[in-house]
Amino acid sequence: MPTVTVNVDDELKERMESHPEINWSEVARNAFKEKVEDFELLEQLTEGSELTEKDVDEIAELIDSNVAERLENR
Repeated sequence: MPTVTVNVDDELKERMESHPEINWSEVARNAFKEKVEDFELLEQLTEGSELTEKDVDEIAELIDSNVAERLENR
């Protein structure tokens, strides 16, 4: 399996380390997977569409905020 490196600030790293019971690699994998799936869905929905790039950016922003909210509520 390939390796991806993610940088976080010192404060976040300390907070993460205070929860050794959490598999942070799995959390990151799931977040990456959800984000890719969201964008793939967006591409399917907008394929052949007459939406402008601005319209697509606004939809993507809504998806981003929904994904962030889901992650926060876990």
